[in-house]
This record gives sequence, C-alpha cells and structure tokens, in this order.
Amino acid sequence: MVLSPQERMQAAEEAVRQLKDSLTGVGVVFPSLGVDGVSAAGTYGLPLVDLGRCNLDTALRLAAVLHERANP
Repeated sequence: MVLSPQERMQAAEEAVRQLKDSLTGVGVVFPSLGVDGVSAAGTYGLPLVDLGRCNLDTALRLAAVLHERANP
C-alpha cells in the first residue's frame, strides 16, 4: 500500500504524539521531539521521528525508566 504525502505526514505526527504522551506519562520530556522535516519532504517510506536534543537530567530520567522496565 502506498501512502499519500498527507497520509505519511499524518502517520508521523501521530507517532510523535503517542511517543510524547508516553514519555510525558513517565516524566520524560524531549523539548524538540518532532517529525524530521527533511525526511518528511521525501517520497520514500515514512518520515523519521527526530528525538532531538535533551539535557542531562532528561537523559538520566529516560535511562532510569528504561532500566526499571527492563528489570521489574
């Protein structure tokens, strides 16, 4: 199935929304989380999700959440 450019962008935006909601739910916020503009402009595959940059506290918080999940 081939998606239209609009469908590709909607799928990427929905993925970003779900990821943002999930991360926020465990106390992790990536301030620049979003759809990668360059890949969104392309015509091959789905756009990439840009996790962006985060500060040390956010990185450590994410590591702790992942560690807790991996080692219940």
